[in-house]
Amino acid sequence: MRTLNELPVVVIGAGPVGLAAAAHLHERGIAFTVLEAGDTPGAAVRQWGHVRVFSPWRYNIDPAALRLLDEAGWVAPDPEGLPTGGELAGDYLQPLAQLPQVKPHLRYGARVEAISRLGLDRLRTAGRESTPFLIRLADGEELLARAVIDASGTWGTPNVLGASGLPARGETTVAAFLEHALPDVLGAARDRFAGRHTLVVGAGHSAANTLLSLAELAGSTPGTEVTWAIRTTSPSRTYGGGDADALPARGALGSRLRAHVDAGRIRLLTGFSVHALTPTDGRVSVVVRHADGSEESVTVDRIVAATGFRPDHSIAAELRLDLDPIMGATRALAPLIDPNEHSCGTVPPHGVNELAHPETGYYAVGMKAYGRAPTFLMATGYEQVRSVVAALAGDWAAAHDVQLDLPETGVCNSNPADTAGGDSCCGPAPTAEPAARGLATGISGGLLSTPLNLVTLDAAPAGAQAGGCCS
Repeated sequence: MRTLNELPVVVIGAGPVGLAAAAHLHERGIAFTVLEAGDTPGAAVRQWGHVRVFSPWRYNIDPAALRLLDEAGWVAPDPEGLPTGGELAGDYLQPLAQLPQVKPHLRYGARVEAISRLGLDRLRTAGRESTPFLIRLADGEELLARAVIDASGTWGTPNVLGASGLPARGETTVAAFLEHALPDVLGAARDRFAGRHTLVVGAGHSAANTLLSLAELAGSTPGTEVTWAIRTTSPSRTYGGGDADALPARGALGSRLRAHVDAGRIRLLTGFSVHALTPTDGRVSVVVRHADGSEESVTVDRIVAATGFRPDHSIAAELRLDLDPIMGATRALAPLIDPNEHSCGTVPPHGVNELAHPETGYYAVGMKAYGRAPTFLMATGYEQVRSVVAALAGDWAAAHDVQLDLPETGVCNSNPADTAGGDSCCGPAPTAEPAARGLATGISGGLLSTPLNLVTLDAAPAGAQAGGCCS
């Protein structure tokens, strides 16, 4: 058997972060194998290919990948352009995966079922760090590796609708009425939404994108109704920082959504906690439980579950992981990405030290590294893998020199206070401009200076209003 250092590093996932890891490994002269469960690079990205991201190309291309592509004569897109998911996969990830430095080391249809150490379960300590990793695929094939970089993401494990982190009663029985996050409302999935009443549950960017598409559909198709439900009492998190956002498209997303809500084209329900779902005459009845224990219901045709994602660490059950019990990220990284304290623009630089587990040589990176936190940006994942690969190469100076320049969001965290007065999650507005410190979030002070015209579920109108779109 080959010695540990003669074995390749196995990268799980050929998405943006996984292929970035491959580019960095090539530059460092480290043998690698990329295992992709799908049949194309960026298979998960292609599932939301119709969505235009709010970050321009310059934030979405890894530097090491760019160097490889430049050598091959790749024509880079406009760095300030906003790609769709399909363009990200087709115009960037596909050419990257086709490079001769990457293609021979990339395997499709290779779903990882489990990771362990060769001949050792989680209990055994002696000789552990010098023992190869054993990667078992779904078809039974087994591979050996010197290290594992898990960039498999979280797309396949969405959060449930139930407000307590558990599936709502009847959630599995109404699967025919449920939609995964980011359905192609104006394209392939149009017939499922046109002329129907759709409930979108969630307060993140996925919910906002879907709501805007539904509002556009409602403007052209009579009978299309849109209801938006959030668990908190304020949509401030989704509306974001507006003009204070360093990414104009991200700021505009929230501003456009708010305009639809204020105009009544999207009915907003706050304090919405899904308790039970029941099929009712070809529709689905959603029972809501309030904080005081009272219940009521709303009946709709479709439900879009834009409730976020969670990591699946089951494939690493025989590895020694040190996971934060709340976030599902490493214990060192969790406080740096906690959405109760941070937006995606305030996450501090972090690398191999924060991503390390007691299981030497195993690193979860990218969205999976963030656990349940929704504050991830691709640029963060690129710097993660640069640091990890530098450590695997023994270049600890480079591994520890973590640099991260993220765009300001205009919000202080992803879970601001549930009030929308003059003060915000950041506290009262300061009388003087504060000195810059760390990674600023944009404005300090009020996220929204005017009261919101909210509709609580208790006082919701009997029907939603459909209208035009301000796209």
